[in-house]
Amino acid sequence: MLRLLALSLLLANGLYFAWTAGVFPGLSPEQQTEPQRLQRQLKPNALRLLGSQELLQPETPAAAGKSSVCLQAGPFDEVQAASLRAALVVVLPAGSWTLSNATEPARWIVYMGKYASPEVLAKKRSELASLNLRFEPLTDPALQWGLSLGGFETRAAADTALAGLARRGIRTARVLQERAPASTAMLRLPAADDAMQARLSELTSAMSGKALSACQ
Repeated sequence: MLRLLALSLLLANGLYFAWTAGVFPGLSPEQQTEPQRLQRQLKPNALRLLGSQELLQPETPAAAGKSSVCLQAGPFDEVQAASLRAALVVVLPAGSWTLSNATEPARWIVYMGKYASPEVLAKKRSELASLNLRFEPLTDPALQWGLSLGGFETRAAADTALAGLARRGIRTARVLQERAPASTAMLRLPAADDAMQARLSELTSAMSGKALSACQ
């Protein structure tokens, strides 16, 4: 009985060895030798060995996004905006910029002048400085040789300021409208990347002296 059991085990081991060795075609298991492993590789040509220096370098994203900033400029009046819009269509891609309309409010000032000469104007400046009163530069040539003691968006606010100055001894000032309400436009470049910024120099003549700055 023991001899029969031993012969059975010996025969089973022999058949298993023959099966694993590929003696029975179509029935033997797939050989796990190197050629079969290579056949299973995906894109083996994409594999490469890294040197020690490459291994020490920090890993970077495969596709880094382009850096961009938001830029704006303005305000532009109607004529300036029309010229700028025509240039933008040619220079920059569609959808990369906006030229939005807005209304610039009126500006009222507390005004002193006009004075007879620059010398009289300088004397008046000294008098105001001695009273710790601030004055602003005037951009309207028609108001030159005069002084602005403050600018306001409404006539009521300017009248209130004038009344306060009168209590401090300023008797010759009056309220003037320096600027009427005007339609304007603001240029906005929401995502100006390096390539777009390099082309902005082509818009210099159409910018009417307005400088680009970071969006607020």
